[in-house]
Amino acid sequence: MRVGCCIAGGGPAGMMLGYLLARAGIEVVVLEKHADFLRDFRGDTVHPSTLDVIAELGLLEAFLARPHQEVAKLTGIVMGHDVTLADFTHLHTRCKFIALMPQWEFLNFLAENGRRFPAFRVMMSAQVTELVRDGGAVVGVRATTQDGPIEIRADLVVGADGRHSTVRAAAGLTVRDLGAPIDVLWMQLSKHADDPNSALGRFVAGHVLVTLDRGDYWQCAFVIPKGGFDALRARGLQTLRDDLVAIAPFLHDRVDELRSWDDVKLLVVTVDRLRRWHAPGVLCIGDAAHAMSPIGGVGINLAIQDAVAAANLLVEPLRARSVTERDLAAVERRRTFPVRVTQAIQVFAQDRIFRSVLGAPAAAATPQAVPLPVRLLRRFPFLQRIPARVVGVGVRPEHVRTRPSTSSR
Repeated sequence: MRVGCCIAGGGPAGMMLGYLLARAGIEVVVLEKHADFLRDFRGDTVHPSTLDVIAELGLLEAFLARPHQEVAKLTGIVMGHDVTLADFTHLHTRCKFIALMPQWEFLNFLAENGRRFPAFRVMMSAQVTELVRDGGAVVGVRATTQDGPIEIRADLVVGADGRHSTVRAAAGLTVRDLGAPIDVLWMQLSKHADDPNSALGRFVAGHVLVTLDRGDYWQCAFVIPKGGFDALRARGLQTLRDDLVAIAPFLHDRVDELRSWDDVKLLVVTVDRLRRWHAPGVLCIGDAAHAMSPIGGVGINLAIQDAVAAANLLVEPLRARSVTERDLAAVERRRTFPVRVTQAIQVFAQDRIFRSVLGAPAAAATPQAVPLPVRLLRRFPFLQRIPARVVGVGVRPEHVRTRPSTSSR
């Protein structure tokens, strides 16, 4: 197979870039190693700046027709206090809310709309195994598929295959680990009609819990100290059940739905970024270029922004079939600053808020134990606009500059 661009990974970055390139008439294939997009560990937050991108593509009305919840304010319970952490109602965006939508809905939406373009192709159950080189440049990939091995030649290979990227490893790109003091346990608990639903996050001394509304069940993210899963398992599953009830008492009548540790999935949190995002013929974006902490749910937003910037800068070189390292460096240069700033904010939140909450003894659940940044948000509500801007819009938001090709209209 011969294409203009071969994208490894069908997550937000890969699917959005594939959509944008195909819309502009660049022949593209997206290789997704799984048979579908149904994985609960993927994030659900579609931020206002991403909704702006979807609106610029003329797809917003159809997108918001999909099952979702709209969150205009991020609220939490911190050491017994109700706190508004971010207020999106003041943003200068089309949608002044975060859309909570299961990521498989988002990815299926892009795939379904992408099929309108003759240049768009998604191959499921297709996993990149190695890069094809000609001299010192990458000129394609080899992959396994349900029908056997395949070789795809491309003017550009994009690694959008996540924090354990095969592409970046094969390209010899090195990673700088910024550290993360937390991990996350994912689990599902049934939702009842009379459940409280105002607080997205709950912080009590020693524990942090995030609950995402998925209609008939809660997708729960229980934050633990880095490397603490084995110690928690050694104390027994009932300890986890008790911890969940301690932080969210309304769950008391359903924690027994966690019947074994098979019902609990560990997400090892990583915050890192590549020292260089590209090599001749290959570029990494999204988590493959910079793994983000789940704090603020901004990873999806950063991945989408990477994809938009890459499309804006690479459509013409791809159309001319002359993508140079200078072109790839321009994408990295455009996106490095917002990634660094966002990761610095996440590391600050990890160290100043999450670490202090997780390390606090139960007896410390007093107003004095509330972290200073949270106390400031409660005392001065106008400050809630700052995290709203950082989370909802981000640093240097991208806008669609590419035009649809004649055959794509």
